[in-house]
Amino acid sequence: MNISDTLAERGKLYGKFADQAHISQAIKDGMSIGRNWPVLRSDQREALELIAGKLARILNGDPEHFDSWHDVAGYATLIADTLTP
Repeated sequence: MNISDTLAERGKLYGKFADQAHISQAIKDGMSIGRNWPVLRSDQREALELIAGKLARILNGDPEHFDSWHDVAGYATLIADTLTP
């Protein structure tokens, strides 16, 4: 599969990249104003930013696409596994 095919496939799943990026950046902007943002560990911030990208894909593209939801759960689990219940 060449890059054009990959991009066309992703576009069908996630919508236009510019639109998805706009949503993702808006979510990230909102997260960054949270009072705890500066004290989060780098892995916590990274997980939240990656989740924001997945949420934007869900909101802009196919909300029934399993992988997007599965990835959100995966990033959250990576952090949950570092915490003491």
